[in-house]
Amino acid sequence: MEQIVKIEMAAQGDVQDCIEALMESELGRKYFRDYEKSEKTITSAFKDKELYAARNDKGECLGFVWFLPNGAFHSFPYLHIIAVKEKYRGCGIGTNLLRFYEELAGSYAKKAFLIVDDFNPKAKKLYEREGYHEVGVLPDLYIKGIHGFLMMKTFE
Repeated sequence: MEQIVKIEMAAQGDVQDCIEALMESELGRKYFRDYEKSEKTITSAFKDKELYAARNDKGECLGFVWFLPNGAFHSFPYLHIIAVKEKYRGCGIGTNLLRFYEELAGSYAKKAFLIVDDFNPKAKKLYEREGYHEVGVLPDLYIKGIHGFLMMKTFE
């Protein structure tokens, strides 16, 4: 079922929900297994005003997108993390967050980048369906044995 969401700059009250979404994600299970690391990561994104929350009509935070306007090669937008709370997955929220990122990214540059890891083929398929293509492989990027795919989308 498609959720109606509003996406806007995260508020302090969203931080805990974003931590929860991160820790429940595939990415979180690999890289953010302890609460302190997740909290430090999300708090940093919030303080840097790079964290956007997706909320339902009741104002509940369902997930988030964190991106850096010039995070790829100091020239292009870079999507760092998208995460949606487990109970809201499959409702189009991740796609909405991705499209929100792209809308903002397109106002900065003609290209946008992200990295998706080899353990997350569903996410890679989503990105490919949305027009991203693989431009490189980063072997053992953060953890030995886990490869990252550098993905790029060009805006017309």
